[in-house]
Amino acid sequence: MKASDPFMDNFIFHNPTKLIFGKGQLDQLKTEVAKYGKRVLLVYGGGSIKRTGLYDQVLERLKAINAEVYELSGVEPNPRLTTVKKGVALCNEHAIDFLLAVGGGSVIDCTKAIAVGAKFDGDPWAFITRQETAKDALPFGTVLTLAATGSEMNPNSVITNWETHEKYGWSCPFSYPAFSILDPSFTFSVPKNQTIYGMVDMMAHVFEHYFHPAEHTPLQDRLCESILLTVIEAAPKLVHDLETMSFAKRFSIAVQWL
Repeated sequence: MKASDPFMDNFIFHNPTKLIFGKGQLDQLKTEVAKYGKRVLLVYGGGSIKRTGLYDQVLERLKAINAEVYELSGVEPNPRLTTVKKGVALCNEHAIDFLLAVGGGSVIDCTKAIAVGAKFDGDPWAFITRQETAKDALPFGTVLTLAATGSEMNPNSVITNWETHEKYGWSCPFSYPAFSILDPSFTFSVPKNQTIYGMVDMMAHVFEHYFHPAEHTPLQDRLCESILLTVIEAAPKLVHDLETMSFAKRFSIAVQWL
């Protein structure tokens, strides 16, 4: 198709992330992590994965492959540059081979920045703000606990610098997860209000694509409409019963196409 074609812009599509979807798929963690080495940095948020038992399940699988596990906990909503730097320091101190994000979009966004920062000679803020170009990253994977942003299937990340009061979205070719494990049952313990926030967040991201200024994109528009219809059908039933697996599956898989 010629670049001057008024009906579609030229593009390249590439997504190297392996999606491992469905109940009981956490067992795949052993095979996937073992490909990359023994020293693993486990990244998570405020501790909800410990209350739900997911933390113990993850450690059990990592210990089964004799992984040496280090931890970075306390990742904030809207992850901060200071937390990214803590993670980079841990990677350097312990010669980390692989990072594993267990959580929602904020944890995954932070892990992306750590993975790239660990291979970057300088302040991570430089590649986040695109002042400098990242050349490499440590491999990382995700175990999703909240379906909302689609960060588990894309290279995008948003990091906040509290010192300068700036917040930047960024991405690079090296910030795709190697794999993402999505077991919808891991979302059952998310409070109802957080589940609703995730639904609204996801729909907002779809609208960003739907109202993109590019013209003559009927296929892309129909894909957006399909995602929205799936959420509209599943959301009320899921909110009524957060442990309805069939609707949790529909909602969770819809997020992957953001």
